[in-house]
Amino acid sequence: MAAKIHFFTIYGLRIVKAVNRKSFYIKKYYLCRLNKKFMSNSIEHLDDLFPKSYDEAQKAKAKTLFYKQLSLFAHEYYHGKMGTLPKVPIESLNWFNAWYTPGVSAISTTIRDQNDRSFQLSNRSNMVAVVSDSTRVLGDGDCTPPGGLGVMEGKALIMKYLGGIDATALCIDSRDEKGEHQADKIIEFVKMVQPSFGAVNLEDISQPNCFRVLDVLREECDIPVWHDDAQGTACVTLAGVLNALKIVGKCLENVKIVLYGSGAANCSIARLMMEDGAKPENIILFDSKGALHRNRERYANDPRYYPQWKLCQITNPQCIDTPEEAFKGADVLVALSKPGPDTIKPEWVSLMAEKAIVFACANPVPEIYPHAAKAAGACIVATGRGDFPNQVNNSVCFPSILKGTLLVSARKITDEMAVCAAHSIADFAERQGISPDRIMPTMMDGDLFPEVAAAVGECAVNAGLARTPLTRAEIYELAKQDIDETHRVMDLLVGQGIIKQFPESEVKRILDEVVETMTR
Repeated sequence: MAAKIHFFTIYGLRIVKAVNRKSFYIKKYYLCRLNKKFMSNSIEHLDDLFPKSYDEAQKAKAKTLFYKQLSLFAHEYYHGKMGTLPKVPIESLNWFNAWYTPGVSAISTTIRDQNDRSFQLSNRSNMVAVVSDSTRVLGDGDCTPPGGLGVMEGKALIMKYLGGIDATALCIDSRDEKGEHQADKIIEFVKMVQPSFGAVNLEDISQPNCFRVLDVLREECDIPVWHDDAQGTACVTLAGVLNALKIVGKCLENVKIVLYGSGAANCSIARLMMEDGAKPENIILFDSKGALHRNRERYANDPRYYPQWKLCQITNPQCIDTPEEAFKGADVLVALSKPGPDTIKPEWVSLMAEKAIVFACANPVPEIYPHAAKAAGACIVATGRGDFPNQVNNSVCFPSILKGTLLVSARKITDEMAVCAAHSIADFAERQGISPDRIMPTMMDGDLFPEVAAAVGECAVNAGLARTPLTRAEIYELAKQDIDETHRVMDLLVGQGIIKQFPESEVKRILDEVVETMTR
């Protein structure tokens, strides 16, 4: 039987599609002129580069495949994301006598006699350790200690670009002689390295170890210890929920909230929401076995899960067990569980209250795709991905929270400071104008970061936690100065070709491969 021939265009390529009874295949027919979108910002318009026949689910899958392949090739091309540059001039060899021995002896003895001087005489006041044992890397689980380096370097890159912060990835082996991961090994490591850093960012540590690691270090370290998977996610989620509630005309104190997932993130979200006025009796959390409540023996009998047991005792007083019961009449859903897209059922969303708010934040695939949640009745939908509206992105909070604490050399980051940051983020977005598809600022809102840093730093000063008390205006100006300087340096390095542009031809090649993969 003769094949049927169809012509169509994909990102500037003329394609012939041949279809018969047994199979179909796609071939490049001939190369048309290169699409104008393949300029320096080609991936900014990624949706437009896929076939128009793709539905939303196919487009989402294609974008996930594309970004994974682009990430793999780009990391190999650059050999990672971070490097080290000096911040002082070397005008002659004699300057090494000041920067190093014999002159540097004066620095050693000064800090010996007054340890806090290390924040002024070294880079400590702007240095963050990004610490992980890589046991829960994104949605990929235990990736072995070096498997977390890509994420930890990414965290350091974001800190530098958005906060003007210097950070280094420290992926450690937390296993004992039996091969079991131990919280105490992480705790001891952080205590040992804290004299070199102004703050510690914990990342991708599996539960239940993550709970004890954070709580012990917050109490026993003399520098701020921040668990971004938990506290950062809670902060930015609270900010998004506050603005979503403004749009639908509801308030945190009165809404019914379902938190799907009971890991570090949702436990922290529950805690911050209650800190900000949500009523515990209006909150229901779920784990993989069902709803949390006072009759859950798993948490009552296992002290390692003390955060969940605490929540069991104060939330869901009716002991509701099933999603169908919990979702009925719920105003807000925050899902931070396993990647979807079928983890959250559309029929559950359809049970929610009018003008329902759905946060489906699993990565790389949300628990339910936005189009499916809206089709089921949701009014506002947010995800953890930047290629959908309303990204719940920790990157809009942790660079500025850490920057504010570093500038005043704070000793801790409290829940009060995290709530302060959430309100600062929400207020910033509201001043810009919020809508159902824009409840949050983005990483490109540069004015956000010094503003939130100033709010957090001022909160630390008012709480008596700052070694270097500064005014809100001083914190803002110093943060803005550091961030602007980072951008100028990066622009200079890229402009001079020291940081090379990523080859546009490789972006096109990866897109080509993704489209062909999707058609198999």
